Amino acid sequence: MATFDYAEMQAVADDLISEFGQTGSVTREIQPDPMVGGDPTPDPHPAVLVPMTYDQRYVNGTTITTADRQIYISSVGLAIEPSVGDIVTAGGKTYHVIASDPNNYDGLTNVVFIVQGRMQ
Repeated sequence: MATFDYAEMQAVADDLISEFGQTGSVTREIQPDPMVGGDPTPDPHPAVLVPMTYDQRYVNGTTITTADRQIYISSVGLAIEPSVGDIVTAGGKTYHVIASDPNNYDGLTNVVFIVQGRMQ
C-alpha cells in the first residue's frame, strides 16, 4: 500500500496560496520577564495567506460572526505555528486568531494553517 505524500500536498497548498493569496504577517507578542516587567514585544513573521469570508451557513453570531474570516496561511517558510492570541495582518486589516488548525495529519508535516480570525 502506498503512503500519502503530505510534503507534496504542502507544496500544492503553498503554490495555490502563493498564486491567489497575498503577503501579510502573523504576529506573536513576546511577554516580558515577570521579574523585570515591561510591555509585551511584538514578534512579526512574514506569511503568504488568503483571508476568505465564511459561508453564511456557518455564521451563527456566537462562535463565528460576520466579522470573522477563515484565513489560509502557507506553512512553507513560516517560523511559527499560528495559535490563539496571535494577530494576523492581511490587506491592511488586522485579525485576532480565535481558533487554529495546523492540518497536520501525519504528525510531522503542517500542510496548511487554517485559522479563524476576528476583525478588530
